[in-house]
Amino acid sequence: MSKFAVVAVIALLISLGMVFGSALWVLAGITGVLVLAASYGLSAIWADSASVTRDGGDREVKIGTQLPVRIKVTNSGKLPLLWILAEDLLPRMHSRPNAPTIPYVGERLGVFLIGSGKEIQLEYSVDLKRRGYMQLGPTVLETGDLLGLFRRFKVAGQPSYITILPEVVPMSTFAVGSRRPIGEVRIREHVIDDPTRLRGIRQWQPGDPMRRVHWAATARTGVLHSKIYEPSSVIGVTLILDMHSDSNPEHHEPVRLDLAVSAAASIATLLHDAGEPFGLASNGRDAVDRIRAEGPTVQYDRRGAAAESKSMLDVSDRLRPVVMKADRTTPHYREMLSTLARLERSDGLKLPELLVESESRISTDTTMMFIVQTADEVTMSAILSLARRGRAVAVIINTYDQDAFSAIAGPLIAARIEVFHLLDRDSIADVCKALVR
Repeated sequence: MSKFAVVAVIALLISLGMVFGSALWVLAGITGVLVLAASYGLSAIWADSASVTRDGGDREVKIGTQLPVRIKVTNSGKLPLLWILAEDLLPRMHSRPNAPTIPYVGERLGVFLIGSGKEIQLEYSVDLKRRGYMQLGPTVLETGDLLGLFRRFKVAGQPSYITILPEVVPMSTFAVGSRRPIGEVRIREHVIDDPTRLRGIRQWQPGDPMRRVHWAATARTGVLHSKIYEPSSVIGVTLILDMHSDSNPEHHEPVRLDLAVSAAASIATLLHDAGEPFGLASNGRDAVDRIRAEGPTVQYDRRGAAAESKSMLDVSDRLRPVVMKADRTTPHYREMLSTLARLERSDGLKLPELLVESESRISTDTTMMFIVQTADEVTMSAILSLARRGRAVAVIINTYDQDAFSAIAGPLIAARIEVFHLLDRDSIADVCKALVR
């Protein structure tokens, strides 16, 4: 019986008792009012008394990690909490059959009795088999009176955001650069100094190596001077990762996209180890954009509404390319891996539109290395146009189909563009070895 039916029955009893002069009916109605008020008050007190804390916080972990999760539900009130249902939320990474919900071991849902000032724990672990960005929690609490007339639902505790870094395929040697030797061309950005091209001299500054000291000028002026060399070598890579939904078909996911991300992460790792610059440009969506804005903690009338209010959004309408300028530092490398882990397919900018939006921010002094699954005529034209304008271009074709690879590779090879076949995980090392100059 719903609480509205109970209220109607109580009102009827009191009315009939007053009409017929029956004190028993009036007393029964008043008793019902008191029970109803007590039930309402107790459910509100119990809901306000329950709180949740989560061990750990936002973390970056390697793919394949078994991540333990521990939730503490505490009753901070003066009354025992006779029953409470606690459920820690887990997201569905994808709704596709080949990408099921995140497997877990343990209990993330239970019904408990918690004494005053006591706490209980929920413990489970999630198996992070895929790279990505996921939200663990928050915890949805449900309680109410013993008669089942009043139910209270609320979201408690802060969620934690987990970044699962992509797999990096280990390789022994790796060096990427355009085929332009030292001294052939002058570049606009300082990448490496050419000792064969002296541009000028300046006064010595702390940090200048002694081999750069211009001894003739130093002897003539009595003040230390350093040589200034003209940078001329074109080295390093800017990875152009195509993640548009049209060029990355649904029936190939998540295998092919994760393979492309793993290849990009492996290339970035070897470049970092070699001390060469590396950058990134992608039309993919950063999963961080799907995080809901924090709002006030409120109570809900349904458990489903409570869960949906704090879960990550399924889609995001932000059309913003992900661009990281070329650099060789360790913080830049760590940020690159985190960014690659969070990238998802998007229906926003296509690859030619990405190049229009981001080309001005891509270093002209690095090889533009495209990683694509498919390429239509407009995409091919955009890549060939870059090569004709003098940009160093290479293309990694991410497909298992040999015919599809040949169809894309033909025009590129004819334009003397370096082409590589990303067949499967084992071929990542082969692709990188083929890039060694």
